[in-house]
Amino acid sequence: MGTSEGQLTILKGINLEIKRSESVAIVGASGSGKTTLLSLLAGLDTPSVGQIFLGDEEITAFDEEQRALMRGRMVGFVFQTFQLLGSLTAIENVMLPAELKRDPEAEIKGRELLRRVGLEHRTHHYPRQLSGGEQQRVAIARAFASSAEILFADEPTGNLDSATGATIIDLIFALNEEFGTTLVLVTHDLRLADRCDRVVQIAAGELVLPGAPVAQQEVAR
Repeated sequence: MGTSEGQLTILKGINLEIKRSESVAIVGASGSGKTTLLSLLAGLDTPSVGQIFLGDEEITAFDEEQRALMRGRMVGFVFQTFQLLGSLTAIENVMLPAELKRDPEAEIKGRELLRRVGLEHRTHHYPRQLSGGEQQRVAIARAFASSAEILFADEPTGNLDSATGATIIDLIFALNEEFGTTLVLVTHDLRLADRCDRVVQIAAGELVLPGAPVAQQEVAR
């Protein structure tokens, strides 16, 4: 990345393979490059060097329009800040990805997913009428409504209290197992990381080799 002070290297020497249907947690201290790595894997950003593949497709060879089409076809997102559209009701937010795919069953799937996350009674409520935990449950339902092959989650419990965060963790993993989705998440929450098949540690923009010591306080802060 270029800055007024010259080239800034955020990530370096990353070599990572994630298998289909695997759940992987990316952990590390603040500023270590976790979110940047997630953004690159999801095709939201492009690296200055190197290649990234989703399935058999090299997304680093795509232009922005092609990457956007790929994300709509293959990828679901859950963010710390929920990222719901305030002008849409809960059901409309959940239906949106499926509607963009012209799925004729978008509403049926949306209502079923809202039921699965315990919000069938909030179908016609707007985000401003929902608690933080309820908004995150809508975001989770929306991510799975798109029938995505890969779910990227960036600190999905970061804005929630401990009890609500635990509920969100259970929902993510229950739905992920049911749908057979590949799950890649950035988290400081060790409870969440421990639920994954594999934990990838990153420090100063580099992957920490297996067995290398990483202070727990760095991972958990």
